[in-house]
Amino acid sequence: MDIFEKLLQNLGPIGQHSDRAHGYFAFPKLEGEIGARMKFRGKEKIVWSLNNYLGLANHPEVRQADAAAAKQYGLATPMGARMMSGSTDLHDQLEKELSEFEKKEDTVLLNFGYQGIMSAIDALVGRHDVVVYDAECHASIIDGLRLHQGKRYVYKHNDIEDCEKQLKRAEALIAASGGGILLVTEGVFGMAGDQGKLKEIVDLKHKFNFRLLVDDAHGFGTLGKTGAGVGEEQGCQDGIDLYFSTFAKSMASIGAFISGPVGIIRYLRYNMRSQIFAKSLPMPLVLGNLKRLQLLREKRELKEKLWHNVEKLQTGLRERGFNIGHTNSPVTPIYLQGDIPEATAMCLDLRENYNIFCSIVVYPVIPKGQIIYRLIPTAAHSDEDIEQTLQAFSETKEKLDAKAYAVAEIPMV
Repeated sequence: MDIFEKLLQNLGPIGQHSDRAHGYFAFPKLEGEIGARMKFRGKEKIVWSLNNYLGLANHPEVRQADAAAAKQYGLATPMGARMMSGSTDLHDQLEKELSEFEKKEDTVLLNFGYQGIMSAIDALVGRHDVVVYDAECHASIIDGLRLHQGKRYVYKHNDIEDCEKQLKRAEALIAASGGGILLVTEGVFGMAGDQGKLKEIVDLKHKFNFRLLVDDAHGFGTLGKTGAGVGEEQGCQDGIDLYFSTFAKSMASIGAFISGPVGIIRYLRYNMRSQIFAKSLPMPLVLGNLKRLQLLREKRELKEKLWHNVEKLQTGLRERGFNIGHTNSPVTPIYLQGDIPEATAMCLDLRENYNIFCSIVVYPVIPKGQIIYRLIPTAAHSDEDIEQTLQAFSETKEKLDAKAYAVAEIPMV
């Protein structure tokens, strides 16, 4: 069979709905300045789908720094990969400041989070090594594990007893192979919003010989006294061997980083294929990220406003009887029951009649019959935004329970 013909006959579980979903439920186009309210199809909506946690995307100092850096350097500088011709003092400065902020010896910059953590896992473990990881790790971690030629053991989500069981299996295996163990988990799980049990995992180091890599994309900037993340929040930052985060969320930018021991960071610099063979981060991003990191450190009121909004939204949802699971982060899931056509009809109602824009998750990402609305409160949202959203969800849930959204197929938009 022709490979293109095969693909066209099976567009995938999500792609099969693309004729109806494209441009609305999938690949929607938000317009205007990034913020709590933007336009969708020409009409203003309250937006709950952006990981702009601290509201830095349109902070005047950030916009000024971005513009000045673009004017001075353009997007081409520096040309080439870091190893060859693309390194500068400002790249080094950003790495140094991140190391100090995360209280780690050294840091390596990454062009993108998804690409970066995949490549880091690939570089860290060989075919004799074993990876133990949480069942709900992000897709980027799973794709990194697919590159791993050795054994991997998954433990039930945040289940320390099962984690210990998998570590025992890993130790038994490496006793013969001579390899090592890398444990991979997240600081905040981006779908459910619950923190990884990092303190308990670090405590397992007293019983097992492993190294810990933590993806803290959603914890960086939002958790901990200074915003340094879940390790700081739980008082176990020293036990995290490699700390990873992205600039795409709290910093509202592009790029990522890994912090850890100087020798291991040096190893990653010289062995991560995604960085060795890719152009360096452009100078406007480096300077822009330096400004964002400065604001993250100095303007504590941004994190305070974020958490005011988090607590107001999550408390309001719980008081209205919504199930938001065990989130203890800004990520706010709303768990409902319904099939895909019902979910899309409800989403359509929220957007068109209540002016609420938020992300919806259905099968095959989650089991059939379930719906998750994933709301991301930010420092940019207002009390009015929250009250309007709570009222909208109360009314649309009543419709969902009354089967008002029971339709035969995904609505046309």
